[in-house]
Amino acid sequence: MCELLGMSANVPTDICFSFTGLVQRGGGTGPHKDGWGITFYEGKGCRTFKDPQPSFNSPIAKLVQDYPIKSCSVVAHIRQANRGEVALENTHP
Repeated sequence: MCELLGMSANVPTDICFSFTGLVQRGGGTGPHKDGWGITFYEGKGCRTFKDPQPSFNSPIAKLVQDYPIKSCSVVAHIRQANRGEVALENTHP
């Protein structure tokens, strides 16, 4: 089973606080240690970061936490594998 974080806002909104909580549950305080990912719009562009490592230990997740994300649309995911191996192609979004 997986855990999702989604946000839709009328104006660009800071997601860092909520994303930090999700990252902690990805192998730190929760069992979702089998990869993670986040996608968000920044202006007219879309950015996606994914890693098969637990988000709690991921240097990529740390980079995203330190990045000042302000977006109207964000989807993030932490994975607890029940099917498929722990691999980049099985991380989402």
